[in-house]
Amino acid sequence: MTRLFSLLLLPLLLTSVVHAQKKGNLNPENHPPFQWTKCTSPTNCTTANAGLVLDANWRWVHDNNYRTCVEQNRDGTQWWNPAVCDLGDESPGSSNNCTSKCLLEGAGDYRWHYGVTAANTTLTQKLVTRIEFGTNIGSRLFLLEKKDRYQTFVLLGNELSFEVDLSTVGCGVNAALGFVAMDADGGVERHRPWNEAGAEYGTGYCDGWCQDGQRFVGGRAATNKEGVKDSDWQSDGACCPEFAVWNSNAHSYSMSSHICEHDDYSPCNGPFCKPGYVHPEDRFTTPECTRYGCEYNPYRMGAREFYGKGKLVDTTRNFTVVTRWEKDRQYQFFIQDGKRIDVPAPIWDGLPKQSGLSEDMCAAQADVFSEIDHWLMHEGWTTHQRQVLNRPMVLVMSIDTADWYTWNTWLDSTLLVEDDMDRPGVKRGPCPWEDNEPWTAQAINTQAKVVWSNMRFGPIGSTIQV
Repeated sequence: MTRLFSLLLLPLLLTSVVHAQKKGNLNPENHPPFQWTKCTSPTNCTTANAGLVLDANWRWVHDNNYRTCVEQNRDGTQWWNPAVCDLGDESPGSSNNCTSKCLLEGAGDYRWHYGVTAANTTLTQKLVTRIEFGTNIGSRLFLLEKKDRYQTFVLLGNELSFEVDLSTVGCGVNAALGFVAMDADGGVERHRPWNEAGAEYGTGYCDGWCQDGQRFVGGRAATNKEGVKDSDWQSDGACCPEFAVWNSNAHSYSMSSHICEHDDYSPCNGPFCKPGYVHPEDRFTTPECTRYGCEYNPYRMGAREFYGKGKLVDTTRNFTVVTRWEKDRQYQFFIQDGKRIDVPAPIWDGLPKQSGLSEDMCAAQADVFSEIDHWLMHEGWTTHQRQVLNRPMVLVMSIDTADWYTWNTWLDSTLLVEDDMDRPGVKRGPCPWEDNEPWTAQAINTQAKVVWSNMRFGPIGSTIQV
């Protein structure tokens, strides 16, 4: 799930004095209600009345004189406003000034501000939301168990089913659903005394891409610089294991597991967050996490007519995605028009003749696709079972365009323009490479929205009968 951002600035007021990352007290934080179904067997399912909370990265961050703390470029790069707070020498741990002065404000009206609408078992997330004060791009939401605690799930031995509508989600946009090894309290306990906002205000995000667009990392204001890119870019990030159930648009999708050096939340800084992208000369070093992980994308595996508009799984209409986490294999199938549609096996020599993630599939991918084997560097399947399958994970749902240096070519196009198009694994989808520029994707997807519904979780075979 890639970094998302908001251009929304709200002229709110604040009167309190702060000494740590705290909540604002003027805009109400009203979590949209959302219902999901918890199953213990095919005949025993109950409705869970839960809530949703917006990631802290979208919220208005301000000082006690209601001055905006965070400025932002069109491409999503952000920096702390020097007129409001001093980031110090921009080395890790030097950001106490911004941390103590800047507060997270409540999200207010989720629908009007962020394009998020929840009703019963259905959630809609719009890509572009235009309002009087600006434009919001995308959203990232976490499922709550209660007001100040995220709902957690253990994947092994279970399955997840949900219905999705991606008919308006075009090239360069990623509608994503997955699980990350976040702290259930949003990092309050881990990052005392700096984080006092917690899960109620959507704090503590991390993932297998070590997202370095975070405003707060480890409860403190994240290091970043204005207008600096490529090899000079310095920005704190947050890493943790991730199972990306569903990265998708109407043209392509993938499922992937991302393992890391550490088993849970771990901060990183600058090029150490993303070797091979920010610093290509470091591409053979071991990154904190496996950026692409072990992945299954049917288009990349050679099934070009399986998924998309008018194809076997027809994305012009709703369909159901079922994901099963067996011990030795994690796989998916679809249901559309009442029929089960299984995902095809790879066509490439050297890969198992079975879809989904398995020890053999994850061990063979790097060699077949001529890539650096970061999966093996992190001890592969053994780490995957410990970090991803057997620990509590937080559910995340989002819609976004990618940031300026990753784009979404990894999802629906080709990663690099100069790649050999005939080499196995190069084509990840049918989209033009140029459509993945974030500003282009936003311009051509102004009506894009993803609709999630009928989410069910429980032991394998309990959530759906086909």
